[in-house]
Amino acid sequence: MEFLKNSKLYSIFTGTCPVCHEESMYKEHNPYKISRLFDMHERCSNCGTKYKMEPSFFFGAMYVSYAVGIAFATAAFVLSYWVFDLSLLGTFIAIVTVLVIFLPVIVRWSRNIWINFFFSYDPKKTKS
Repeated sequence: MEFLKNSKLYSIFTGTCPVCHEESMYKEHNPYKISRLFDMHERCSNCGTKYKMEPSFFFGAMYVSYAVGIAFATAAFVLSYWVFDLSLLGTFIAIVTVLVIFLPVIVRWSRNIWINFFFSYDPKKTKS
């Protein structure tokens, strides 16, 4: 992922601070540890960016989550129905399975996308 450094995509896919790209926003890197899925640091220890600008800030990520979920479901549909030639029932089961398996990833990416709407990368705040 280093080739994406200094772009919003880097912050979105890695879950790092959207301003300096130096620290993970999450206390637990693995999104599949469900009990710690939403545990975030209050601020970036490198640049001091406050991640939750206001109470309930990440409620907006639910709207992003819908779009990201549709993208995953569409990919599952295309692969299962057109590539693997499954029946409609098999395709439906594949879509539901993909959405359940990737739910923690969808939640994290949605939060990452949402916070990147409000912050931009600042090369002056990176570690030298």
